[in-house]
Amino acid sequence: MAAPFMEKLAEYLGSPEPAVRLILSILLGYPFALVYRWFLFHQSATVVHLFHTFSGLALATFNFGYQVCHSLLCVVIQFLLLRLMGRTVTCVLSSFVFQMIYLLMGYYYTATEEYDIKWTMPHCVLTLKLIGLALDYYDGEKEQSQMSAEQKKSALSSTPSLLEIFGFSYFYGGFLVGPQFTLRNYQNLVSREMSDAHPFWYKCVYILVWVKINLYKYISCWLITEGVCVLSGLGYNGKNEKGEHQWDACANVRVWLFETTPLFTGTINSFNINTNAWVARHVFKRLKFLGNKLLSQMFTLLFLAIWHGLHSGYLICFSLEFIIVNVEKQAQSLVRDSPLLASIAQSHLYPFVYVVQQLIHWLFMGYPLVPFCLFTYDKWLKVYSSIYFCGHIFFFFAFLVLPYLRKVFVPRKRGSEKKED
Repeated sequence: MAAPFMEKLAEYLGSPEPAVRLILSILLGYPFALVYRWFLFHQSATVVHLFHTFSGLALATFNFGYQVCHSLLCVVIQFLLLRLMGRTVTCVLSSFVFQMIYLLMGYYYTATEEYDIKWTMPHCVLTLKLIGLALDYYDGEKEQSQMSAEQKKSALSSTPSLLEIFGFSYFYGGFLVGPQFTLRNYQNLVSREMSDAHPFWYKCVYILVWVKINLYKYISCWLITEGVCVLSGLGYNGKNEKGEHQWDACANVRVWLFETTPLFTGTINSFNINTNAWVARHVFKRLKFLGNKLLSQMFTLLFLAIWHGLHSGYLICFSLEFIIVNVEKQAQSLVRDSPLLASIAQSHLYPFVYVVQQLIHWLFMGYPLVPFCLFTYDKWLKVYSSIYFCGHIFFFFAFLVLPYLRKVFVPRKRGSEKKED
């Protein structure tokens, strides 16, 4: 079934079928890597070796069919050479001679006048891996003082198992076209040493706490300066409806609202109040001539981003704010207009709803502030990559799904009701 499909795809693309298979196999490395990172990263070494072995073998079979036997044979023989000959010069020389002769014989029997994609293409990569494996195994018996800095990084202190060598040889990220890496590097990958090793939830919580601490720097400064304004009299704001004197004319943060609101708009309204008021008065309201609130909001946030500076992080932060605020407004409208959701929000379940709201609120409130605090793309991009751009995915998904949820939860108005409206 796959062969006719691949033939049609190659014909449609105007490329040779082996080339199409190769490109698809290289691209399949991405979903394989995601499966490893999401589901197998904290599994045992045996499970990881098996996954890397069988996924790599699947790609090899997809490209070269039964000719995968050539790589299997060479891997098994290399393992036997290590076990039978040990850390000796004889093992190194035998590995070099056997692997090179096998590769050259493959070149000889499959040679044509054109550059063909055949089993010898990944095998030349495998040959270097297996020869390097013998050399690294040999170096593992040397004293530290006898080894170079490079040898110390790649030398093997213990004898690798057959499954370990299979995982190393067929790793989907390097089997077909490279790159070259040592077994020691592969072992570090499997043992989670080539990562920060923190789970996804930990990174998200860390961002939440980190952003909170960063915001407190601003809040503390604003509260101190507010005290100066109150002491000087500039903070006086007349009397409220109860006849009480107010001293919040220069307040730039509402601490209680900031700490307790479960809404993104609540946090925005409680933070940097005077700047937001200035922008609303002098930018947003004066863009009324555009005749579109969303457009006015977009230009206002663009102004704020540029006003903060020219770093890319500011643009990313305020563009995400635009998306988040509008998604939240859609969600609020859905709850307000849905009898079922409104009754849940007003019932004894509200404390639970509030906790869930707060978790989502602070998890994703910190998300857009990452680029704001880190400024340059080379920094904030690493953070977003490490958490798989979960905020972007969540809010774009919510933006697309909310209209359909509205159709499900909000009853349609009848014709007579529409006329009355």
